[in-house]
Parts: sequence; structure tokens; C-alpha cells
Amino acid sequence: MAEFEVATVGDNCIDRFMPPVGLSAIGGNAVNVAVHLRKHGLKTAYFGAVGPDADGNRMLDCFGENGLVVDHIQMRDGVTAYTEIEFDQGGDRIFAFEEFGVCRGYRPTEEEVQILFRMRHVHIGWFDDGGVLRRRLHAAGVSVSQDITVNPGAEGLAIAFASAGSEPGAAIELARQLITEGAALAVVTRGAQGSLVTDGNVVAETGIRPVEVSDTTGAGDTFIAGFIAAHLKGKPHQECLEAGRDAAAVTCTHFGGFPQTPMAIKAHLST
Repeated sequence: MAEFEVATVGDNCIDRFMPPVGLSAIGGNAVNVAVHLRKHGLKTAYFGAVGPDADGNRMLDCFGENGLVVDHIQMRDGVTAYTEIEFDQGGDRIFAFEEFGVCRGYRPTEEEVQILFRMRHVHIGWFDDGGVLRRRLHAAGVSVSQDITVNPGAEGLAIAFASAGSEPGAAIELARQLITEGAALAVVTRGAQGSLVTDGNVVAETGIRPVEVSDTTGAGDTFIAGFIAAHLKGKPHQECLEAGRDAAAVTCTHFGGFPQTPMAIKAHLST
């Protein structure tokens, strides 16, 4: 069994960018975070489920190519998850349809949970267990993070990630709420205003890094991975924000949540 020090658990999906784009890419919060944690030099495993279809095989190949440990991916009967993304007249993304497929109801085995208990850090993506795994990991003393936009609830999180938009005061208000709910650190992105982090006492913040944007898909997940990687290296909160910011800026310059070869939609539709 391959050794690793951090893990992500939960969702994966094929992002189908509908015409006029007509391309697909591999994504999902847990997957994007895992790939970028690996790019930051952390030995990373992904725990999740794929279907026995072309999309599932495509994902497994991609995970291996990106250096993830794939020993704990379950192949379950059903369809691999996918999301259909459309665009409005202003060019903004619209998540028109989501099929969670075999991700719905996925649970790591008890043996796998025991492995997760030994991790330096676990990031949980979309995961429909009502917070059971998060609470078990916290009770075992594991450092856990989650994006509350994906799954609500901050109790027991070492790092709670959230987004508040750019409304004045909204980010710090949300961050303080997450601390009150039980998060040790609250990290909130605020659109064009950048991001901030607080432990309930000290607040650090940073702006954005302007780039020529190609696609914002997965930029938030990239930010999360950059922050976590810097945090695990013992960097100050300000530097953690900057690491997340800089990584997310790069993701905005290419198609998909991490560098990969997109496929034409018609070439891989499995439903």
C-alpha cells in the first residue's frame, strides 16, 4: 500500500461545459484539492467512488497521472458523477444540472476510516453523511478542513472555508460566525476584495492577484489547497492566504480546475 500524509474524501465529477464550449474536464472539490495538494509536494490520497464506465476509467487514469494515491477509490455500480455547465449572456457559469451518481451514498470502509485517523490532515469535499466522518475525525484528533459552501457545518473543523462575495463586512461577519460554530480557523474569500482568515482574535487579509482569466472553474478549490499546504508547513496566516491567492490565479488562466487534456463532450458521454 502506498504511503501518504494527507487525504481528501468525497466528490468527483466530470464537468461538461455545454455548447458553444463543448468540452469536458475532471473536477469536484475533493479531487481538485487533492491534485493541487500533490502539486504542492504533499503525498496525497483521494478517497471516493467512480462508476464502471468510461468516465470512471478516465478519472482513474487522470488521478494516477497527477500522482495521487488511488488505493482507496471504490468502483460502485452506477454512473460516474457529472455536472452540466452552461453560460449566461455575460459569460458567467450556470450549473444547469448535477448528477452525483455513485458519489451519492459513498462511504469509506471502517478500515479506511482507521487509515484517515493517521493523517496529518484530511479535507472533505461534498459528502452526504450528515457530518459523521468530520465528527469522527475531529474526535480522533485529526486536522480536518471543509468548504461549508459544499457541506454546511463548521463544528470540529481545523479550517473552515467559505465564500461571502464582495459586500463590505460580509466576509468578517461570516468568519466570526464560523469561529462561533466551532472552527479553529475561518478562511473566507470575498470576490474582487480577496480573502481573509481569523482565529477569532487576529484577522489577516490579502487582495487578489490580477490575471487574464480564461476559466474560473476550480479556482476556489485551488485556493483551498494552497492555503492548506502553506498551513501544514507552519507558515503565518498571511502567507497562507497569499499562497492560496497565487495558486488560484494560475488556475484562472487555464481550462479546468487543474491542467489536463479536455475531451469533446460527444466523445465520452456515458448517459
